[in-house]
Amino acid sequence: MGLRLKFNLVLFTTTLIGLLVSGFVSHRILQDNAREEVLDMARIMMESAIAVRAYTVNEVKPLLKIQQRRSFIPQTVPAYAAAQYIKTLQESHEDYSYKEATLNPTNPANRATEWEADIVNWFRNHANEKELIGERETPTGPQLYLSRPITITNPGCLACHSTPAEAPQTLIDTYGSSNGFGWKLNETIGAQVVSVPMSLPLARADQTFLTFMGALIGIFVIIAIILNLLLHFIVIKPVQAMSSKADEISLGNLNVEELAVKGKDEISSLGRSFNRMHRSLSNAVQMLDETID
Repeated sequence: MGLRLKFNLVLFTTTLIGLLVSGFVSHRILQDNAREEVLDMARIMMESAIAVRAYTVNEVKPLLKIQQRRSFIPQTVPAYAAAQYIKTLQESHEDYSYKEATLNPTNPANRATEWEADIVNWFRNHANEKELIGERETPTGPQLYLSRPITITNPGCLACHSTPAEAPQTLIDTYGSSNGFGWKLNETIGAQVVSVPMSLPLARADQTFLTFMGALIGIFVIIAIILNLLLHFIVIKPVQAMSSKADEISLGNLNVEELAVKGKDEISSLGRSFNRMHRSLSNAVQMLDETID
């Protein structure tokens, strides 16, 4: 096995290990960054929905208080306002969703699905937890969801949701008396759930990973070529020259030219030592011939 082959085997092995390690680490970092990007978008949506709810309660509802006595106005309901805000957003981002999933909602559209009910029950069983983040597969690809509990902390909410008898008649006329009642103070009755698609950020992360790995492989190939050229001109070529002259000397040809030695590195030092050995051997043979004569 030649020196060049040994060198390239070592270089290939170390390069392969380096590529595997860097690929694993970079892929994980890119995937984590993509997930954080999606989570940031989910948090923005959640905070926006909360802001819309607060605006509805503090600004819109008081203005329509008198009209609310004559007919039910859904625009005064914070959950409705937040849902309409997200509905507008979905016109350009259809895979983004927000829902105030409730186990016993006044509006049937807010009834929790099976997986949303699991989130609500998780919050009911973990009263100290204020946020739950997870991922789920959908027909359009993986989605990240961010959820927060809806807990009745304002006694004013019970005016509409304690019993049908105490609820405004306009509310009963709109939604009936079968749903959205029996809520209790400090009870977790639902969860705000924001869902954001992960397909695009993950695809961008994968594309960045492939670009990075392609560039890294290209750099390693260039380095390997440069190292092989250096190995050839600095090590292999001088050694081959010494080997060729050593073969001639071993066959009795002591009149070969000395090696052209330049530099002060180890190979140059070896060349000078070879030339001294050549001269010493030539002198010894010449002295031996003179003695015999």
